[in-house]
This record gives sequence, structure tokens and C-alpha cells, in this order.
Amino acid sequence: MRDESIARNYADVLLTLARQANATDEWAGIIHAIAGAVEQDRTLQLFLAAPQVSEEAKIAMLGRGLEGKVPKPFIRFLQKLVMNRRQTLIPEIATAYGDLLDAAEGRVHARVTVSRETTDADVQAMTASLSKALGKSVVPHVTVNPKILGGVVVRVGDTVMDGSVKRRLEKLRGQMAGR
Repeated sequence: MRDESIARNYADVLLTLARQANATDEWAGIIHAIAGAVEQDRTLQLFLAAPQVSEEAKIAMLGRGLEGKVPKPFIRFLQKLVMNRRQTLIPEIATAYGDLLDAAEGRVHARVTVSRETTDADVQAMTASLSKALGKSVVPHVTVNPKILGGVVVRVGDTVMDGSVKRRLEKLRGQMAGR
């Protein structure tokens, strides 16, 4: 929990810097790409976490490796993470940055479960309905699960809207058994 709040604080600073550069979406792509590299490359993980490697060497590597590829304030942000010994939190910072950016732009992510493959038009219609109902821009993440039999199950944060045929049948079964 402590790492999450530390990561959120750094993500907040990163969002402020990105706003100053008028590049919030660009910086989102950069931090997520770097976080992906850290998560997937064991050598990079070990290098960043190794106490045997000096702070100066890590800072120099970040400067050389990213120079000309990402904005200088972004490189300085990463170097400050190293100075504060928080470089291992890059994946958590990327997640928190995405959450903060979504909140600032009025976006929510919805996990949408359907019983069969849907067309792009169906997904757009669901997205429009959800956006209207929630009063926010919805980013759908659609999965197929034939076990729900039909209908749709939507999860937004902790809220679940279950309109599946399976749930309706279970509810009907419970009502019939209770009589």
C-alpha cells in the first residue's frame, strides 16, 4: 500500500510535467513503454535494482539511452527517481499515471463480458450507452464468455452491472425454489 501511494505521488508530478509540456498522452505512451521494458527485461530490472551499480551509473545510462528519444524533462524525472531510490516503482508509477490521466479527462475503463463475438458497431453502441449512463467517456475492454449464455456483464471499478441470461435464470430458479 505504501508503494502505491508513493507511486501515485510521483505519477502526479509526472502528470504536472506532462501538462507543462502539453503532452499528457505522449508522456503516457512513454511511461507505459518504459514500464513495459522494465517488467519484461530481467537484465534491466536487475540493473535498476542492483545496489552494486552506482546511482551515477544508472543516471548516466538513462541519459544516454533515452537522449533524443524522449523529452529532457522526462529523462530528468527518471533520473530523479534513481536519486530517490524509487526506480523500481516505474511500473506502478505508469499505472498511477494512467489512472490520474483518465480521471482528469473524465474517462473510465469498463470490463464488458459478452456471450459471443460482437461487431464493432455493437461495441460502439454499448460504449455510447455506457458513456451516457455514467456521464463519462468509457473505454471498453470486451471479453467473450459463453457461460453467461446471453446479455452482458459490465464492471466499472467496483460496480458490476449484470444483465446476463445466466444471472436472470439463477434469480428465477431462486424465486421458484422459495415458493
